[in-house]
Amino acid sequence: MAAMTEYTPGVCNIGPAEIRVRRRFGIVASVAALALWIALAVLNVPAPWRLLVFFPAAMGATGFLQAAMHFCAGFGSRGLFNFGNEIGKTRSVEEEEFRSKDRRKAREIGLYSALAGLAVAVAAFLIPFASSIP
Repeated sequence: MAAMTEYTPGVCNIGPAEIRVRRRFGIVASVAALALWIALAVLNVPAPWRLLVFFPAAMGATGFLQAAMHFCAGFGSRGLFNFGNEIGKTRSVEEEEFRSKDRRKAREIGLYSALAGLAVAVAAFLIPFASSIP
């Protein structure tokens, strides 16, 4: 996706500084998901407990999706955007039609993140990989 430099309803509501934060969050949460999965496998925790990997995996997906889409779901659900260099310094979206498009995009990101988290959790449930650990 080409770099966008202005707010576009339902498409782009964050600039480069905010995108970097989302990408970094995606990396940290994904590493946490993998670490949790490995820890649960090493400890030979029963399969249902391995479903807890859902949470950090979904959070990681959220970070990566927001970075890739140049869209913050939290800002979108609250009618905000930020293209400045200052993290968290937002401006309000005034038009209700634009706010509606942003809320729809935020729900889409939430759904995709949940599906990604679910896929990882199911894999953790089905593939303990403890048998391969000495």
